Amino acid sequence: MDGPAVLELRNLEAAYGAIRALHGLSLTLGPGEVVALLGPNGAGKTTTLRVISGLLRPVRGQVLYRGDEITGRPPATIARLGIIQCPEGRQIFKNLTVRENLILGGYRLRDPARERRNLERALDLFPMLKERLHHPAGLLSGGQQQMLAIARALMADPEVLLLDEPSLGLAPRVVEEVFEALAQLKAQGLTMLIVEQNAEKALEIADRAYVLEAGRLVLADAAHRLREKPDLIRIYLGR
Repeated sequence: MDGPAVLELRNLEAAYGAIRALHGLSLTLGPGEVVALLGPNGAGKTTTLRVISGLLRPVRGQVLYRGDEITGRPPATIARLGIIQCPEGRQIFKNLTVRENLILGGYRLRDPARERRNLERALDLFPMLKERLHHPAGLLSGGQQQMLAIARALMADPEVLLLDEPSLGLAPRVVEEVFEALAQLKAQGLTMLIVEQNAEKALEIADRAYVLEAGRLVLADAAHRLREKPDLIRIYLGR
């Protein structure tokens, strides 16, 4: 990581009732860096994103954004800082048009000029959305809905983009399209934390990766080094 951390987690512990989901997790995310968060189902990956986004208050530990503690702040406050999550399962508004979904994504900006600029950026990244701009979002295919979910998150002009399983349930061709778009965002300097079951694709785009197992950090290294250790990844991901 080059330069001071944009986002830092220090000894995070989180739980759902009596069930402990994170056990002392620490990680950092540098400016313009793409970090992959890997692990099997139930490892604590989505929980980590929920804590960062303010959707789940940790039992203990800290979340710092550019050196300032934001632990436990309301989700709307964290979003206004520029930490934007693209959730698992897309969660688009199916009865609204593609354009209406995108405009809602930029609600925090309150700046028509930035809204127009971000809309152009999103449509340049996913040209198929431009062709369906006035169609109900519920008529899009699963892959198109995932592209819409990412584009909607970009409408908020994120400083840090949190992506939860962007390839989940997608056909291989669509997975390639989604990760090509993420590679473009990386080239533009966007800082991203990606939770992803497809370790191979995640490690292709990431600078570094953390591997969780049962809420504990078990492995952390540069992505290119982890790609050279497929057997080790297979042990922790069970594949």
